[in-house]
Amino acid sequence: MIYIFHLLDRPGAAEIRQRVRPQHKAYLAQQAERIAFAGPLLADDGQTMVGSLLAIDFPDRDAALRWLAEEPFTQAGVYAASAVHAFANLWPQKVGFPPA
Repeated sequence: MIYIFHLLDRPGAAEIRQRVRPQHKAYLAQQAERIAFAGPLLADDGQTMVGSLLAIDFPDRDAALRWLAEEPFTQAGVYAASAVHAFANLWPQKVGFPPA
């Protein structure tokens, strides 16, 4: 089952986000074969990171929540709010994804 992680940064987290980003990317890389998509949420300027949106296949919700609890941005206190939802992808992607 794919789980969507909608994660919003707490105010003033930009410095922590930049400092912890290498660990975050390494942690994500461990799931590379199971990631449908992943990336930062951006402010209207298209540059400022304000959160993360991830879609990752996990066997169940408990596994997804355990993964999130160990995620470096979570552990560093970057996120002010998080939501995790099961997701059924029923529409073939046409926009925003590079060709395979």
